[in-house]
Amino acid sequence: MQLNLGYNDIHEVGTCNDLMKELVKKKYTHLILDIILSDGNTLEIIPNIRRVYPELNIMVFSMQPAEIYGEAVKQYGINHYLSKSVGEEEINQAIQRFLQNELLLKKAPLLQNHDNPFSALAPRELEILHYVLKGIGTKEIGETLNLKMTTVSTIKTRIYEKTNAVNIKELMELATLYNVNY
Repeated sequence: MQLNLGYNDIHEVGTCNDLMKELVKKKYTHLILDIILSDGNTLEIIPNIRRVYPELNIMVFSMQPAEIYGEAVKQYGINHYLSKSVGEEEINQAIQRFLQNELLLKKAPLLQNHDNPFSALAPRELEILHYVLKGIGTKEIGETLNLKMTTVSTIKTRIYEKTNAVNIKELMELATLYNVNY
């Protein structure tokens, strides 16, 4: 989908690495971000972006379920979460409001879907979940996220406990059922 927003100073990147490189090139006012990029999960870099650019206006525009990720990104001061599954007109209007710094109309607070086992996961747990679902082992996850293997193991255990999954097969089935992409 191609939107004509009336702006000509727009830059697009496809990886977390390229995003971080682009952000140091110049001072941006707005960032529209997907949760999953080709080289990782942006939940891993949002804390760094927030530390370096606390005033940057960020909107998440993703296919990932808002009831899971919308709550997770609020912890980083991101209150704009737009699903790619809504209609083109709604997307256009929401992005225009975001770029014009209009506050989102206060909808009823996003209720945690207690039926969705992933809605209780913290941002770090969601990061590790994506690696687990990709079949990446504890050691490699630890190296990628600069965490001790024991920390990764503890978080993996919490993921299984919170989702009530007994094994990776069940976890993958739940992810498919609740549209958690990896």
